[in-house]
Amino acid sequence: MLKLFNTLTRKIEEFKPLNGKKVGMYICGPTVYDYTHIGHLKKYIGDDLLRRVLEANGFEVKMVMNITDVGHLTSDADEGDDKLEKRAKEKNTSVWELSKFFTDYFLKSTDAVNIERPNIIARATDHINEQIKLIERLEKKGFAYKTDQAVYFNTKKLLDYGKLTGQKAEEKVIGARDEVITDSQKKNPIDFALWFFTVGRFKNHIMKWPSPWGEGFPGWHIECSAMSMEYLGDTLDIHTGGEDHVAPHHTNEIAQSEAATDKPFSRFWVHHRFLIVNGEKMSKSKKNFYTIDDVEKKGFDPLAFRYLVLTSHYRDPLNFTWKSLEASQNALNNLRMIIREWSLLDVIARSEEARKQSITEDYYVKFMDAVNDDLGIPRALAIMWEMVKSNLDMAGKSATILEMDKILGLGLEDYLGKPQDFPEEVKKLVSEREKARKSGDFKKADELRKKIKSLDYEVEDTSKGSKIKEGV
Repeated sequence: MLKLFNTLTRKIEEFKPLNGKKVGMYICGPTVYDYTHIGHLKKYIGDDLLRRVLEANGFEVKMVMNITDVGHLTSDADEGDDKLEKRAKEKNTSVWELSKFFTDYFLKSTDAVNIERPNIIARATDHINEQIKLIERLEKKGFAYKTDQAVYFNTKKLLDYGKLTGQKAEEKVIGARDEVITDSQKKNPIDFALWFFTVGRFKNHIMKWPSPWGEGFPGWHIECSAMSMEYLGDTLDIHTGGEDHVAPHHTNEIAQSEAATDKPFSRFWVHHRFLIVNGEKMSKSKKNFYTIDDVEKKGFDPLAFRYLVLTSHYRDPLNFTWKSLEASQNALNNLRMIIREWSLLDVIARSEEARKQSITEDYYVKFMDAVNDDLGIPRALAIMWEMVKSNLDMAGKSATILEMDKILGLGLEDYLGKPQDFPEEVKKLVSEREKARKSGDFKKADELRKKIKSLDYEVEDTSKGSKIKEGV
Protein backbone atom coordinates (compact mmCIF):
# COMPACT_ATOMS: atom_id res chain seq x y z
CA MET A 1 0.00 0.00 0.00
CA LEU A 2 1.67 3.20 -1.21
CA LYS A 3 1.51 6.23 1.06
CA LEU A 4 2.64 9.73 0.08
CA PHE A 5 2.95 13.06 1.84
CA ASN A 6 0.38 15.37 0.27
CA THR A 7 1.36 19.04 0.42
CA LEU A 8 -2.30 20.00 0.05
CA THR A 9 -3.38 18.23 3.26
CA ARG A 10 0.03 18.37 4.96
CA LYS A 11 -0.13 14.70 5.93
CA ILE A 12 0.84 11.26 4.65
CA GLU A 13 -2.09 9.57 2.91
CA GLU A 14 -2.76 6.29 1.16
CA PHE A 15 -2.49 6.80 -2.56
CA LYS A 16 -5.50 5.77 -4.63
CA PRO A 17 -5.95 7.01 -8.21
CA LEU A 18 -9.27 8.17 -9.60
CA ASN A 19 -9.42 5.56 -12.33
CA GLY A 20 -8.60 2.07 -11.08
CA LYS A 21 -4.92 1.33 -11.67
CA LYS A 22 -4.35 4.22 -14.10
CA VAL A 23 -2.39 7.20 -12.79
CA GLY A 24 -2.29 10.66 -14.38
CA MET A 25 0.94 12.33 -13.27
CA TYR A 26 2.11 15.82 -14.23
CA ILE A 27 5.60 17.07 -13.45
CA CYS A 28 6.75 20.66 -13.73
CA GLY A 29 9.46 20.68 -16.37
CA PRO A 30 12.32 23.10 -17.03
CA THR A 31 12.35 26.67 -18.23
CA VAL A 32 14.84 26.17 -21.05
CA TYR A 33 16.88 29.38 -20.91
CA ASP A 34 20.09 27.94 -19.42
CA TYR A 35 21.93 24.72 -18.63
CA THR A 36 20.22 22.08 -16.53
CA HIS A 37 22.18 21.65 -13.29
CA ILE A 38 22.34 18.79 -10.83
CA GLY A 39 20.01 20.64 -8.45
CA HIS A 40 17.32 20.27 -11.11
CA LEU A 41 18.31 16.63 -11.62
CA LYS A 42 17.69 15.84 -7.93
CA LYS A 43 14.05 16.78 -8.45
CA TYR A 44 13.66 14.85 -11.71
CA ILE A 45 15.34 11.77 -10.22
CA GLY A 46 12.76 12.06 -7.42
CA ASP A 47 9.95 12.15 -9.98
CA ASP A 48 11.48 9.16 -11.75
CA LEU A 49 11.63 7.20 -8.48
CA LEU A 50 7.97 7.99 -7.79
CA ARG A 51 7.00 6.78 -11.24
CA ARG A 52 9.02 3.57 -10.81
CA VAL A 53 7.46 2.92 -7.38
CA LEU A 54 3.98 3.41 -8.83
CA GLU A 55 4.76 0.94 -11.62
CA ALA A 56 6.23 -1.57 -9.16
CA ASN A 57 2.87 -1.42 -7.36
CA GLY A 58 1.06 -2.36 -10.56
CA PHE A 59 -0.12 1.11 -11.58
CA GLU A 60 -0.18 2.22 -15.20
CA VAL A 61 1.39 5.68 -15.21
CA LYS A 62 0.80 8.36 -17.82
CA MET A 63 3.41 11.03 -17.13
CA VAL A 64 3.22 14.46 -18.73
CA MET A 65 5.95 17.08 -18.44
CA ASN A 66 5.97 20.64 -19.74
CA ILE A 67 8.81 22.53 -21.37
CA THR A 68 8.51 26.24 -20.55
CA ASP A 69 9.79 28.07 -23.61
CA VAL A 70 7.83 31.32 -23.18
CA GLY A 71 6.22 33.45 -20.48
CA HIS A 72 8.41 32.73 -17.44
CA LEU A 73 9.60 36.12 -16.23
CA THR A 74 12.65 36.91 -14.13
CA SER A 75 10.32 37.84 -11.27
CA ASP A 76 7.50 35.67 -9.98
CA ALA A 77 5.56 38.90 -9.51
CA ASP A 78 4.97 39.22 -13.28
CA GLU A 79 7.72 41.84 -13.44
CA GLY A 80 11.06 41.80 -15.21
CA ASP A 81 12.02 40.30 -18.55
CA ASP A 82 11.02 37.04 -20.17
CA LYS A 83 13.82 34.64 -19.16
CA LEU A 84 14.23 33.18 -22.64
CA GLU A 85 14.22 36.50 -24.48
CA LYS A 86 16.69 38.02 -22.03
CA ARG A 87 19.06 35.05 -22.36
CA ALA A 88 18.73 34.96 -26.16
CA LYS A 89 19.87 38.60 -26.35
CA GLU A 90 22.84 37.84 -24.11
CA LYS A 91 23.79 34.87 -26.30
CA ASN A 92 23.08 36.77 -29.54
CA THR A 93 20.84 33.99 -30.80
CA SER A 94 17.12 33.49 -31.46
CA VAL A 95 14.74 32.38 -28.71
CA TRP A 96 13.80 29.37 -30.83
CA GLU A 97 17.40 28.21 -31.21
CA LEU A 98 18.09 28.88 -27.53
CA SER A 99 15.08 26.87 -26.32
CA LYS A 100 15.94 23.94 -28.61
CA PHE A 101 19.57 23.87 -27.45
CA PHE A 102 18.71 23.91 -23.75
CA THR A 103 15.82 21.45 -24.18
CA ASP A 104 18.23 19.02 -25.83
CA TYR A 105 20.73 19.59 -23.03
CA PHE A 106 18.06 18.93 -20.42
CA LEU A 107 17.08 15.63 -22.06
CA LYS A 108 20.72 14.61 -22.43
CA SER A 109 21.25 15.30 -18.72
CA THR A 110 18.21 13.29 -17.62
CA ASP A 111 19.25 10.40 -19.88
CA ALA A 112 22.70 10.40 -18.26
CA VAL A 113 21.22 9.70 -14.81
CA ASN A 114 18.84 7.04 -16.18
CA ILE A 115 15.61 9.00 -15.86
CA GLU A 116 12.86 7.45 -17.96
CA ARG A 117 11.37 10.02 -20.32
CA PRO A 118 7.76 11.13 -19.75
CA ASN A 119 5.04 9.72 -21.98
CA ILE A 120 4.33 13.24 -23.21
CA ILE A 121 6.70 16.22 -23.32
CA ALA A 122 4.58 19.30 -24.00
CA ARG A 123 6.10 22.61 -25.08
CA ALA A 124 4.26 25.77 -24.07
CA THR A 125 4.66 27.30 -27.53
CA ASP A 126 2.94 24.27 -29.09
CA HIS A 127 -0.14 24.76 -26.89
CA ILE A 128 -1.02 28.44 -27.24
CA ASN A 129 -4.58 27.68 -28.41
CA GLU A 130 -5.23 25.48 -25.35
CA GLN A 131 -4.04 28.30 -23.09
CA ILE A 132 -6.22 30.88 -24.86
CA LYS A 133 -9.28 28.61 -24.52
CA LEU A 134 -8.66 28.19 -20.79
CA ILE A 135 -8.38 31.97 -20.32
CA GLU A 136 -11.65 32.40 -22.24
CA ARG A 137 -13.35 29.97 -19.83
CA LEU A 138 -12.06 31.99 -16.89
CA GLU A 139 -13.27 35.22 -18.48
CA LYS A 140 -16.78 33.82 -19.05
CA LYS A 141 -16.96 32.76 -15.40
CA GLY A 142 -15.89 36.20 -14.18
CA PHE A 143 -12.40 35.29 -12.95
CA ALA A 144 -10.40 37.22 -15.57
CA TYR A 145 -10.18 40.94 -16.28
CA LYS A 146 -8.19 43.10 -18.67
CA THR A 147 -5.88 46.07 -18.11
CA ASP A 148 -3.76 47.95 -20.64
CA GLN A 149 -0.85 45.62 -19.91
CA ALA A 150 -2.33 42.16 -19.42
CA VAL A 151 -5.26 39.87 -18.68
CA TYR A 152 -5.23 38.99 -14.98
CA PHE A 153 -6.78 36.36 -12.73
CA ASN A 154 -8.87 37.95 -9.96
CA THR A 155 -7.70 36.13 -6.82
CA LYS A 156 -10.38 37.77 -4.65
CA LYS A 157 -13.06 35.90 -6.61
CA LEU A 158 -11.78 32.57 -5.26
CA LEU A 159 -12.55 32.00 -1.58
CA ASP A 160 -9.84 29.40 -0.96
CA TYR A 161 -7.05 31.00 -2.97
CA GLY A 162 -3.68 30.05 -1.46
CA LYS A 163 -4.91 26.85 0.23
CA LEU A 164 -1.82 24.90 -0.88
CA THR A 165 0.42 27.02 1.34
CA GLY A 166 -1.65 26.47 4.47
CA GLN A 167 -1.51 30.20 5.17
CA LYS A 168 -3.43 33.28 4.17
CA ALA A 169 -2.66 34.38 0.64
CA GLU A 170 -1.35 37.77 1.75
CA GLU A 171 1.07 36.14 4.20
CA LYS A 172 2.52 33.50 1.93
CA VAL A 173 2.12 34.28 -1.75
CA ILE A 174 3.40 37.85 -1.68
CA GLY A 175 6.21 36.76 0.63
CA ALA A 176 7.35 34.24 -1.98
CA ARG A 177 7.61 36.87 -4.70
CA ASP A 178 10.41 39.22 -5.55
CA GLU A 179 8.28 42.32 -5.48
CA VAL A 180 4.66 43.50 -5.66
CA ILE A 181 3.25 44.33 -9.10
CA THR A 182 3.44 47.86 -10.46
CA ASP A 183 0.42 47.71 -12.83
CA SER A 184 -1.80 50.42 -11.35
CA GLN A 185 -4.90 48.94 -13.00
CA LYS A 186 -4.65 45.67 -11.10
CA LYS A 187 -7.53 45.05 -8.74
CA ASN A 188 -5.49 43.15 -6.14
CA PRO A 189 -1.71 43.10 -5.55
CA ILE A 190 -1.47 39.30 -5.83
CA ASP A 191 -3.54 38.92 -9.01
CA PHE A 192 -1.41 37.17 -11.62
CA ALA A 193 -1.13 37.52 -15.38
CA LEU A 194 -2.83 35.04 -17.69
CA TRP A 195 -1.85 36.87 -20.90
CA PHE A 196 0.67 39.67 -21.47
CA PHE A 197 0.22 42.23 -24.22
CA THR A 198 3.09 43.25 -26.48
CA VAL A 199 3.05 46.83 -25.21
CA GLY A 200 5.33 48.85 -22.92
CA ARG A 201 8.23 46.72 -21.71
CA PHE A 202 7.10 43.87 -23.98
CA LYS A 203 6.54 45.90 -27.15
CA ASN A 204 9.55 44.19 -28.81
CA HIS A 205 8.76 40.71 -27.49
CA ILE A 206 9.61 38.25 -30.29
CA MET A 207 7.32 35.38 -29.25
CA LYS A 208 3.78 36.67 -29.75
CA TRP A 209 0.41 35.39 -30.92
CA PRO A 210 -3.02 36.89 -31.72
CA SER A 211 -5.71 36.46 -29.07
CA PRO A 212 -9.26 37.69 -28.37
CA TRP A 213 -7.77 40.40 -26.09
CA GLY A 214 -4.89 41.49 -28.31
CA GLU A 215 -1.48 40.36 -29.51
CA GLY A 216 0.72 38.94 -26.80
CA PHE A 217 1.96 35.82 -25.04
CA PRO A 218 0.81 33.64 -22.13
CA GLY A 219 1.85 33.90 -18.51
CA TRP A 220 3.92 31.15 -16.87
CA HIS A 221 1.15 29.65 -14.73
CA ILE A 222 -1.54 29.17 -17.37
CA GLU A 223 0.57 26.84 -19.50
CA CYS A 224 0.78 24.08 -16.87
CA SER A 225 -2.95 24.11 -16.20
CA ALA A 226 -3.82 24.08 -19.91
CA MET A 227 -1.41 21.32 -20.90
CA SER A 228 -1.92 19.05 -17.91
CA MET A 229 -5.71 19.10 -18.33
CA GLU A 230 -5.38 18.65 -22.10
CA TYR A 231 -3.63 15.31 -21.62
CA LEU A 232 -4.81 14.12 -18.20
CA GLY A 233 -8.31 15.57 -17.74
CA ASP A 234 -9.68 18.12 -15.29
CA THR A 235 -8.39 16.30 -12.19
CA LEU A 236 -4.86 14.89 -11.97
CA ASP A 237 -3.83 12.11 -9.63
CA ILE A 238 -0.38 13.55 -8.86
CA HIS A 239 1.32 16.89 -9.56
CA THR A 240 4.98 17.29 -8.61
CA GLY A 241 7.45 20.14 -8.44
CA GLY A 242 10.23 21.73 -6.42
CA GLU A 243 9.56 23.22 -3.01
CA ASP A 244 9.80 26.71 -4.56
CA HIS A 245 6.77 25.94 -6.74
CA VAL A 246 4.30 25.79 -3.83
CA ALA A 247 3.89 29.57 -4.04
CA PRO A 248 3.14 31.19 -6.28
CA HIS A 249 3.25 28.78 -9.27
CA HIS A 250 1.28 25.81 -7.95
CA THR A 251 -0.96 28.07 -5.90
CA ASN A 252 -1.90 29.89 -9.10
CA GLU A 253 -2.29 26.68 -11.08
CA ILE A 254 -4.84 25.44 -8.55
CA ALA A 255 -6.69 28.76 -8.58
CA GLN A 256 -7.13 29.06 -12.34
CA SER A 257 -7.80 25.34 -12.92
CA GLU A 258 -10.44 24.93 -10.21
CA ALA A 259 -12.07 28.25 -11.12
CA ALA A 260 -12.44 26.98 -14.70
CA THR A 261 -13.67 23.44 -13.95
CA ASP A 262 -15.26 23.57 -10.45
CA LYS A 263 -13.33 20.35 -9.76
CA PRO A 264 -10.25 19.55 -7.65
CA PHE A 265 -7.19 20.15 -9.83
CA SER A 266 -4.81 17.55 -8.36
CA ARG A 267 -5.50 15.05 -5.62
CA PHE A 268 -1.86 14.70 -4.53
CA TRP A 269 0.87 17.34 -4.54
CA VAL A 270 4.45 16.08 -4.16
CA HIS A 271 7.23 18.62 -3.60
CA HIS A 272 10.96 17.96 -3.55
CA ARG A 273 13.46 19.78 -1.33
CA PHE A 274 16.47 21.54 -2.82
CA LEU A 275 19.99 20.40 -3.46
CA ILE A 276 22.15 22.83 -1.52
CA VAL A 277 25.80 23.90 -1.68
CA ASN A 278 27.36 25.38 1.42
CA GLY A 279 23.95 25.97 2.94
CA GLU A 280 22.45 27.70 -0.11
CA LYS A 281 20.08 26.47 -2.82
CA MET A 282 21.93 25.48 -5.98
CA SER A 283 20.68 27.95 -8.56
CA LYS A 284 21.61 29.76 -11.72
CA SER A 285 21.12 33.17 -10.12
CA LYS A 286 23.63 32.36 -7.35
CA LYS A 287 26.07 30.91 -9.91
CA ASN A 288 26.88 28.03 -7.54
CA PHE A 289 25.67 25.24 -9.78
CA TYR A 290 27.25 22.24 -11.47
CA THR A 291 26.04 20.43 -14.57
CA ILE A 292 26.29 16.76 -15.41
CA ASP A 293 29.18 17.74 -17.71
CA ASP A 294 31.03 19.10 -14.67
CA VAL A 295 30.44 15.79 -12.90
CA GLU A 296 31.86 13.82 -15.83
CA LYS A 297 34.84 16.16 -16.29
CA LYS A 298 35.89 15.36 -12.73
CA GLY A 299 35.89 11.66 -13.61
CA PHE A 300 32.57 10.67 -12.01
CA ASP A 301 29.93 8.42 -13.50
CA PRO A 302 26.61 10.35 -13.75
CA LEU A 303 24.95 7.38 -12.04
CA ALA A 304 27.10 8.13 -8.97
CA PHE A 305 25.02 11.32 -8.65
CA ARG A 306 21.84 9.26 -8.93
CA TYR A 307 23.19 7.02 -6.16
CA LEU A 308 23.87 10.11 -4.03
CA VAL A 309 20.26 11.24 -4.48
CA LEU A 310 19.08 7.78 -3.38
CA THR A 311 20.78 8.32 -0.01
CA SER A 312 18.54 11.28 0.88
CA HIS A 313 14.76 11.45 1.34
CA TYR A 314 12.98 13.63 -1.21
CA ARG A 315 11.49 15.81 1.55
CA ASP A 316 14.94 16.52 3.01
CA PRO A 317 17.47 18.95 1.52
CA LEU A 318 20.59 17.27 0.15
CA ASN A 319 23.92 19.01 0.74
CA PHE A 320 26.19 18.45 -2.25
CA THR A 321 29.95 18.14 -1.91
CA TRP A 322 32.48 16.51 -4.21
CA LYS A 323 33.46 14.35 -1.23
CA SER A 324 29.93 13.01 -0.91
CA LEU A 325 29.84 12.30 -4.64
CA GLU A 326 33.14 10.45 -4.35
CA ALA A 327 31.68 8.31 -1.56
CA SER A 328 28.67 7.51 -3.75
CA GLN A 329 30.93 6.62 -6.68
CA ASN A 330 32.92 4.27 -4.42
CA ALA A 331 29.74 2.63 -3.13
CA LEU A 332 28.42 2.17 -6.68
CA ASN A 333 31.75 0.75 -7.88
CA ASN A 334 31.77 -1.63 -4.94
CA LEU A 335 28.24 -2.79 -5.69
CA ARG A 336 29.07 -3.35 -9.34
CA MET A 337 32.22 -5.29 -8.42
CA ILE A 338 30.31 -7.56 -6.05
CA ILE A 339 27.51 -8.44 -8.44
CA ARG A 340 29.95 -9.04 -11.31
CA GLU A 341 31.05 -12.09 -9.32
CA TRP A 342 27.51 -13.45 -9.20
CA SER A 343 28.14 -15.56 -12.30
CA LEU A 344 24.54 -16.49 -12.89
CA LEU A 345 23.75 -15.58 -16.45
CA ASP A 346 21.01 -18.22 -16.41
CA VAL A 347 19.09 -16.15 -13.86
CA ILE A 348 19.31 -13.07 -16.06
CA ALA A 349 18.19 -15.04 -19.09
CA ARG A 350 15.10 -16.46 -17.40
CA SER A 351 11.62 -15.26 -18.23
CA GLU A 352 10.15 -12.47 -16.11
CA GLU A 353 7.88 -14.96 -14.33
CA ALA A 354 10.70 -17.41 -13.60
CA ARG A 355 12.90 -14.60 -12.35
CA LYS A 356 10.22 -13.40 -9.95
CA GLN A 357 9.94 -16.91 -8.51
CA SER A 358 13.61 -16.66 -7.51
CA ILE A 359 13.13 -13.42 -5.57
CA THR A 360 13.96 -13.58 -1.89
CA GLU A 361 10.63 -12.51 -0.45
CA ASP A 362 11.85 -11.40 2.99
CA TYR A 363 14.20 -8.76 1.62
CA TYR A 364 12.00 -7.70 -1.28
CA VAL A 365 8.96 -7.25 0.96
CA LYS A 366 11.00 -5.09 3.35
CA PHE A 367 12.33 -3.14 0.37
CA MET A 368 8.83 -2.48 -0.97
CA ASP A 369 7.56 -1.56 2.50
CA ALA A 370 10.29 1.10 2.64
CA VAL A 371 9.62 2.63 -0.79
CA ASN A 372 5.87 2.55 -0.21
CA ASP A 373 6.28 4.55 3.00
CA ASP A 374 6.42 7.99 1.41
CA LEU A 375 9.27 6.95 -0.90
CA GLY A 376 11.65 5.80 1.83
CA ILE A 377 14.42 5.24 -0.71
CA PRO A 378 17.39 5.64 1.72
CA ARG A 379 15.97 2.84 3.91
CA ALA A 380 15.31 0.72 0.80
CA LEU A 381 18.93 1.23 -0.29
CA ALA A 382 20.13 0.01 3.11
CA ILE A 383 17.91 -3.08 2.79
CA MET A 384 19.40 -3.77 -0.63
CA TRP A 385 22.91 -3.69 0.85
CA GLU A 386 21.79 -5.95 3.68
CA MET A 387 20.60 -8.44 1.07
CA VAL A 388 23.81 -8.11 -0.99
CA LYS A 389 25.97 -8.92 2.06
CA SER A 390 23.75 -11.78 3.27
CA ASN A 391 24.43 -15.49 2.93
CA LEU A 392 21.55 -16.04 0.53
CA ASP A 393 22.12 -18.16 -2.55
CA MET A 394 23.24 -16.25 -5.63
CA ALA A 395 20.14 -17.09 -7.63
CA GLY A 396 17.96 -15.40 -5.03
CA LYS A 397 20.30 -12.43 -4.72
CA SER A 398 20.52 -11.95 -8.47
CA ALA A 399 16.78 -12.07 -9.06
CA THR A 400 16.09 -9.83 -6.06
CA ILE A 401 18.58 -7.11 -6.95
CA LEU A 402 17.29 -6.95 -10.51
CA GLU A 403 13.77 -6.41 -9.19
CA MET A 404 14.96 -3.79 -6.70
CA ASP A 405 16.86 -1.99 -9.44
CA LYS A 406 13.66 -1.48 -11.42
CA ILE A 407 13.05 1.21 -8.79
CA LEU A 408 16.60 2.31 -7.95
CA GLY A 409 17.49 2.73 -11.62
CA LEU A 410 21.24 2.09 -11.28
CA GLY A 411 21.51 -0.05 -14.42
CA LEU A 412 22.76 -3.07 -12.50
CA GLU A 413 21.72 -5.58 -15.16
CA ASP A 414 24.69 -4.36 -17.20
CA TYR A 415 27.04 -5.62 -14.46
CA LEU A 416 25.37 -8.66 -12.91
CA GLY A 417 27.34 -11.83 -13.67
CA LYS A 418 29.63 -10.03 -16.10
CA PRO A 419 33.30 -10.10 -14.94
CA GLN A 420 35.19 -6.96 -15.87
CA ASP A 421 37.94 -7.14 -18.47
CA PHE A 422 40.63 -4.77 -17.20
CA PRO A 423 43.35 -3.30 -19.45
CA GLU A 424 46.41 -5.52 -19.86
CA GLU A 425 48.67 -2.78 -18.45
CA VAL A 426 46.65 -2.66 -15.22
CA LYS A 427 46.56 -6.46 -14.86
CA LYS A 428 50.33 -6.61 -15.37
CA LEU A 429 50.93 -3.95 -12.69
CA VAL A 430 48.64 -5.78 -10.24
CA SER A 431 50.49 -9.04 -10.89
CA GLU A 432 53.86 -7.34 -10.28
CA ARG A 433 52.53 -5.79 -7.08
CA GLU A 434 51.24 -9.14 -5.83
CA LYS A 435 54.73 -10.63 -6.35
CA ALA A 436 56.31 -7.67 -4.52
CA ARG A 437 53.94 -8.14 -1.57
CA LYS A 438 54.66 -11.85 -1.32
CA SER A 439 58.41 -11.22 -1.40
CA GLY A 440 58.11 -8.57 1.32
CA ASP A 441 59.08 -5.64 -0.91
CA PHE A 442 56.34 -3.33 0.42
CA LYS A 443 58.02 -0.17 -0.85
CA LYS A 444 57.75 -1.41 -4.42
CA ALA A 445 54.19 -2.62 -3.74
CA ASP A 446 53.19 0.91 -2.62
CA GLU A 447 54.80 2.45 -5.70
CA LEU A 448 52.90 0.04 -7.95
CA ARG A 449 49.64 0.83 -6.11
CA LYS A 450 50.15 4.54 -6.85
CA LYS A 451 50.85 3.76 -10.50
CA ILE A 452 47.66 1.70 -10.72
CA LYS A 453 45.72 4.54 -9.10
CA SER A 454 47.11 7.00 -11.67
CA LEU A 455 45.37 4.86 -14.32
CA ASP A 456 42.03 5.32 -12.47
CA TYR A 457 42.00 1.86 -10.93
CA GLU A 458 42.47 0.64 -7.38
CA VAL A 459 43.72 -2.64 -5.98
CA GLU A 460 42.21 -4.31 -2.93
CA ASP A 461 44.07 -6.97 -0.95
CA THR A 462 41.95 -9.94 0.11
CA SER A 463 42.59 -13.41 1.54
CA LYS A 464 42.14 -14.74 -2.00
CA GLY A 465 44.63 -12.33 -3.54
CA SER A 466 44.44 -8.89 -5.13
CA LYS A 467 41.26 -7.54 -6.67
CA ILE A 468 41.06 -4.70 -9.16
CA LYS A 469 38.30 -2.12 -9.05
CA GLU A 470 37.60 1.15 -10.78
CA GLY A 471 38.78 4.23 -8.94
CA VAL A 472 37.32 7.72 -8.76
